Amino acid sequence: MNQPLRSEHPETASIRISGSPAVRATGAGRAHGKVILIGEHAVVYGQPAIALPVTTAEAEVEVELYDSARIDSDLYVGFSETAPDQVAPVIAAVRAASEAVGFDPERVGVAIRSTIPVGRGLGSSAAVAAAIVDAASDASGVVLSADERYELIQASERVAHGTPSGIDARTVVSDSPLLFAQGEVAPLRVGASFGFVIADTGAPSSTAQALAGVRALQETQPGLVEGAVERIGELTADARTALAAGDAAALGEAMAEAHRNLRRIDVSAPSLDGLVSAARKAGAAGAKLTGGGLGGCIIALAASPEATGELADALEQEGAARVWSMTLEATR
Repeated sequence: MNQPLRSEHPETASIRISGSPAVRATGAGRAHGKVILIGEHAVVYGQPAIALPVTTAEAEVEVELYDSARIDSDLYVGFSETAPDQVAPVIAAVRAASEAVGFDPERVGVAIRSTIPVGRGLGSSAAVAAAIVDAASDASGVVLSADERYELIQASERVAHGTPSGIDARTVVSDSPLLFAQGEVAPLRVGASFGFVIADTGAPSSTAQALAGVRALQETQPGLVEGAVERIGELTADARTALAAGDAAALGEAMAEAHRNLRRIDVSAPSLDGLVSAARKAGAAGAKLTGGGLGGCIIALAASPEATGELADALEQEGAARVWSMTLEATR
C-alpha cells in the first residue's frame, strides 16, 4: 500500500543488456521524484512555489559503453536510432551527458528502472535524466558541479516539456524542500516532521492543457485569475512560515485554500476533488491537487507522521490508483 510502484517486468534491465562483450565502462546513478506542495500555476505568473523531494519513488540508471547506442526501459527496448518519440527526452539526456563527460553518445547504452509514474506531475522525466547524468559521471570519473548537472537535466526537460521551469530539475536531486521565487532557488527550514500522502487519480495530468486554459480564462476574466494567482502566492508564503514553525494545522489550512483557488481557475477535476474530499474526511490537515492538474495526483498532509498509513488506506479505499507515503523530517 505505502510502497513505491513496482515495475511489471521482473527481470532487471541490466540483465537484459549486460551480456555484450563490447562493454568498456559502466556507471550507475539514481534520482528521486518530486511533488509541488503549493504554488503551481501561480509560479508561472511570478509567484513563489514550494516543492518537496519524494524519496519513496526513484529512477535508477546503469550506463554502459557498447558498439552502438541502445535503451533498455519499461517504455522501450532497442537501439536508440529506432526509438519512438516518447523516449526522446532519454536520448537527449544521454547525448548531453555523454558529450559532457567525453563519451561518444552513439556508443552509450542505458538501462532504466523507475518507480515514478509518467504523466503524474511527480518529476519522472527529470529524475530519469538526473540518473542518466549521474551514471555517465560515475562511468567516466568526471565530477560535475551542481550547476552542470542542472543544465544537463534541463537539456532533457526541454525536449520533454518545451520550456521547463527548472522546479523538477532542481528538486529531483535535492534532499530538502525548495522554495522557487523570482528565478532563485533556496532550501527551506522545517521545524518539525510532517507526514504526507500522495494519491494518484489514475488519469494523467495535462499541464499544457491546464496552462492554456488559465491563459484563456485570463483573457475573459482577468480579475478572477489575477486574484487567484495573488492569493496562491500569499498562501505559499504562509506555507513557508508553517513549515519553519512545524505547524501542521497552518500548513493544512494553506493547502486547502490553495486548492480552492486552483478550482477557481479551472485546473482541478472531479477525480482530484473527490480524493481531496476523501482525505479531509479521513482526518487530513489539508489536501490539494499537485502539479498541472486536470488529472494526476493530490498531496494530503496527515494530522501527524504516524497517521499517514491510515490516511493512505482511506485514499486507496476511495479509489486512488496508487499511493505514496512520505515523511518530511525536521531540519537538523
